[in-house]
Amino acid sequence: MALGEGENSETGQDVADIFTEMLRMQGEAARQMMAGFAPEAAKSLPDKAAIDDFGAALLAAQKNWFDMVLPGEKQARPPLPDAHPSAWFDAMHKLAATMPAFDLDAQQAMWRDGLELWRNILGHYTEQGGADAQIEALWRNDRRFADPAWRAEPVFALIHQTYLLMTERITAAIERAEGLDDFEREQMSFATQAMLDAMSPANFPLMNPVVLERTIATQGENLVKGLERLTHDLEAGQLTHTDTSTFTIGENIAATPGKVIYETELFQLIHYTPTTEKVLETPLLIFPPWINRFYILDLNPKKSFVRWALEQGLSVLLVSWRSADASLADITMDDYVRAQIEAIEVTRERLKVSDVHTVGYCVAGTTLAATLAVLARRGEADKVASATFLTAQVDFEHAGVLKLFVDEENLDFIRKASTCGYFDGRYMAATFNLLRGTDLIWNYVVNYYLLAEDYPAFDLLYWNGDVTNLPAKWHEAYLTNLYRDNLLVVPDALTADGTPIDLTRITTPAYVQAGREDHIAPPESVFEITRHLSGPLRFVLAGSGHIAGVVNPPAAGKYQHWTCPDRVDSLDQFVAKASETKGSWWPDWFAWIEQLRPEEVKVKGARKPGGKANPAIEDAPGRYVRQR
Repeated sequence: MALGEGENSETGQDVADIFTEMLRMQGEAARQMMAGFAPEAAKSLPDKAAIDDFGAALLAAQKNWFDMVLPGEKQARPPLPDAHPSAWFDAMHKLAATMPAFDLDAQQAMWRDGLELWRNILGHYTEQGGADAQIEALWRNDRRFADPAWRAEPVFALIHQTYLLMTERITAAIERAEGLDDFEREQMSFATQAMLDAMSPANFPLMNPVVLERTIATQGENLVKGLERLTHDLEAGQLTHTDTSTFTIGENIAATPGKVIYETELFQLIHYTPTTEKVLETPLLIFPPWINRFYILDLNPKKSFVRWALEQGLSVLLVSWRSADASLADITMDDYVRAQIEAIEVTRERLKVSDVHTVGYCVAGTTLAATLAVLARRGEADKVASATFLTAQVDFEHAGVLKLFVDEENLDFIRKASTCGYFDGRYMAATFNLLRGTDLIWNYVVNYYLLAEDYPAFDLLYWNGDVTNLPAKWHEAYLTNLYRDNLLVVPDALTADGTPIDLTRITTPAYVQAGREDHIAPPESVFEITRHLSGPLRFVLAGSGHIAGVVNPPAAGKYQHWTCPDRVDSLDQFVAKASETKGSWWPDWFAWIEQLRPEEVKVKGARKPGGKANPAIEDAPGRYVRQR
């Protein structure tokens, strides 16, 4: 970091050098600490070569994630640290100096405040190493450093508090930087936060006191196991989040009984076995997103939306999309619209009904809007009794952080990564992980690489890691036509299956659900659908985010949802007028469905999948969900 001539040495390079030297000593201090508390364990700390191997593997993982955030050369790469504390600080030091928004005055102010912070912190530690109670007023709190070990020794207190100070100042500099439009500012903020998350001192073994304590206790076995896991994940190209050996699709996950009654090269149609003697006459057809596996809606009996809907007396059918391979290289949005229309037609024909209720989740909801527009233009809107949109966007003007991935350099990266006509689902998983890097990447680095904790058996995380590949042509068109150019809301700007799309022609009754904390489909963006549909519409804002806000069974008694009887012009107006109801939105949705079409029929004939009236291909959940 270059400082101006005449800058006080206490606030300039000298201060940085003093702290760098202090951190350089931390590597030896770690060994000395071990020798003092556990002499026999001190020698169990991995030697420099082992630490270097671990650091090299971790940096390889970091590079993979940075490549996702910073394709090409459009952003300065962070000077990645090795495992040594002094090198980490040097890297943070250089990162601050290279930030275009972090000018000389801001850098000098940070060093002045940093020196004052160090003095204040050290002033509250006794000769025995403990801190007095008054030190609490100084802390910048962050749950990554919640363990008391980060405060037990002054060196670790200085490390993490300095990191938080630098993070705070670099982030603030971006917010006040001049000459940036909103997109540029958001792009710089996202990329910088990803780098700062990666460079947290908690992520490095010689800088994390909790890891050092674990290394003493296990005689280094934690780092040996962690390196094996990290190496495995690098080879697999995907971060492990859960113990995958505990789950078997069709047995303890995606296990609701049913039959596959129809299939094409793109999808299988599952008809689930009814659990009631009577069902509503109008069946429910669910379109899950094809960027994930369908069983997010059928995780286990307690969390399954499918099972719950069956228990309410609905005939439930669901589309299981096929993960793309080279044979699906020519699949486009037209094919997904045709697939939805085909599933509607098969359901009507098999169950001998005039129309169906539909549900579209995420991208499948976006496509459902296009499908409804096509049917409306063709005079066939009456084939759909209702449409439920779960965290689905049609207007991408305010689509949130994912818009940062649709500039030309990112699109070029996606094209190059889309070999053999499809985009590897591991890249998509990495993108979503980056949206919550601290929780979905670095938390796992610390807990399962450095501390070598046992992986949990968590069905949601199993689903999250069960990635699907995407047809490359569809993926690029979706990003450019919708996220970048926002053409879906421009009447007749796009066509599907040869038919122009005009969302304002849709008069089908609609139920729109958004998640209050959704970072993938922000509620402000989801709300915009209310401006484009012309039929009766009920908007519901659910607590939590993109997954937990949707998968929230009533029996869990979690979260809340908000409803408003009036049609309003903005999400802010909705929030101001809405009433809150504790718990899941599912009962509200079913009451809406039941009110639209309350007629019931007995469960017989085609209502039981697998019989002569409704022949089956195979048992649910089918082959496609198992294909990788």
